[in-house]
Parts: sequence; C-alpha cells; structure tokens
Amino acid sequence: MTERFLEYVRTVLRYSDRTVDIYADVLSDFSRFAGEDLLPSLTSSGIRSYEVNLMEERKLGPSTVNQHLSVLSSFCRFLMREGVLESNPVSLVSRPKIPKRLPEYYRKEVLDRYFADTAWLIDEYAAFSDRKYYLPRLRRVIISILFGTGVRRAELISLQVGSLDLSRNVLHVRGKGDKMREIPVIPSLCHEICIYLQSVDSMVEGGRTGSAPLLVNGRGNPLNAEYVDRVVKSELGGYGITGRKSPHVLRHTLATDLLGEGADLNSIKEMLGHSSLAATQVYTHNSVERLKKVYDHAHPRAKTGGKHGNQS
Repeated sequence: MTERFLEYVRTVLRYSDRTVDIYADVLSDFSRFAGEDLLPSLTSSGIRSYEVNLMEERKLGPSTVNQHLSVLSSFCRFLMREGVLESNPVSLVSRPKIPKRLPEYYRKEVLDRYFADTAWLIDEYAAFSDRKYYLPRLRRVIISILFGTGVRRAELISLQVGSLDLSRNVLHVRGKGDKMREIPVIPSLCHEICIYLQSVDSMVEGGRTGSAPLLVNGRGNPLNAEYVDRVVKSELGGYGITGRKSPHVLRHTLATDLLGEGADLNSIKEMLGHSSLAATQVYTHNSVERLKKVYDHAHPRAKTGGKHGNQS
C-alpha cells in the first residue's frame, strides 16, 4: 500500500523527487516503529506513541516531528480514498508548536562585495574556451540566478536552456505542483547567463537544444541539490557570514530587499511562486526589524535613550 501511495504522490500529485524521497523515508521510519503491518498502528493512540518516540526518545525538533506527522496524515487521507480507513487518525493528535523564526537574509554589502570580486568572470572578453574558467563561472551564475530571481533550489536545477526568453527578459520556471510562472530577469543577469552558455557551448560537443539543462557540471551533466548547496557554502564562505549559507537564504534575501525597496506583496508572491499571500507576509517582519535598527541608530531621541526631551 505504501508503494501505491508513493506512486500516487509522484504521478498524480506530481511532487518533486526530493519530496517523494522524504515521504518514503518517513513511511519507512514509521514502519520500523510500528512493524511491517502499519494498519493496526494507524490509530490516534498509535500516532501519538510515534510522536512521543520522535520527540522524547530520539530528541527530534518540532519541525521534523511535524513533517513526519504531515506525511502520515497524507498517507491516511490516501487510505481513506481507497476505502481502507474511515477517518484520519492524525487529525486527532496535537502537534508540537514550532517557534516562529524570521527568515534569514544576507546584508547588501556582503553580496555586493561578492559580485564585485567575481565580476571578471563575466567579462565578455574572457576566454570562453578555457576549461579552467568554466567551474568558477558556473559557481558565480548559480549565485546570480538564485539571488537575481529568487527561484528555489529544485527550480534552479530543473531550468532548461529554453527557460530563458531573451526577447522578453523573462525566465519560465516550473514550480511546486507543476505550476509554471514567469520571472523578470534584469539585463545584467541575462548577459551573465549568455556568457555562461557560451562557455558551455565551447565545452560540450554536439550543441544543445532548448530542452537541455541550463546548468551543467564540468562533465556536462545536470546539477544535483548537494552540488548547489556546496557551491553556495563555498562561494559565500569567505565573506564573514556567520549564519546559514544556503540557496533558500538567497531567496529570502531577494524577497526582503524587494519589500524594502517598495515592491508590493502580491508581486513578490507571484515572483516567488507562493500559493498564498500568508507565506509572503513573513518578510514584512524582516522589514520591521530592519526599520527598528535604523530607528535606533538614527533617531535623535533613541541616541539619548529617550531622556531629556519631549516627544513632540
């Protein structure tokens, strides 16, 4: 039954391979806990025992525990559809609260310094055919696309040569739920991608069609998630960033910067491919925190701690 469910998730819901792998891992984990026959444990008490095991014995965090319960809930809804269960037992189990955490973002001066230091890689007179420049140029364009468009890591990997429409300066992106969206691309990023593609053409024999992967490694093969993660960590590692260095933080950074520059939430929502405005509104908290820092630094009464003066 689990294999049928995973096939349903893969073909009907059209979830990404990574998401399907997560679902498979969770079901395997629950199977080890409950035994080979899962059905007797798919009760509210059985699910609650599993939750206690995750939290108290294995010391997993609230986010991970919630992920496990969400997968089991989806599995139970599938079993209800198949007539195996009459109700969803997971709905009767209270879930651990996840502490609210503001999205991390990088300071503007950090990214400005990175792009200035690597600007030579996109010089149009650079030696496209010299293989020693290919990987540095690939690493730079990965950072540029992630920050310039706000695409998710999986979306970046799935981009094709034909995804970039140079006649309109837009990027066609296939996001969650197989939904397509268009993202505007600034001219400098279009130029950089074109420079990179010339490097690929000089390295890969036989030419490439519009359905070929946009980004490929040094052997001409598509990138994977681990490669992209390593690139972000290595490229931004020397710039004094103490927090996470990940593709998603670059996405958060773009959203925070756009909001700070006056972009409206609906436009940011469409660009990021959020299914609801609530997911985008979290960036307003970042903007308030930035405003507080400016206020504390610049406001004349903040400098004196509010002493010796009227508020008018």
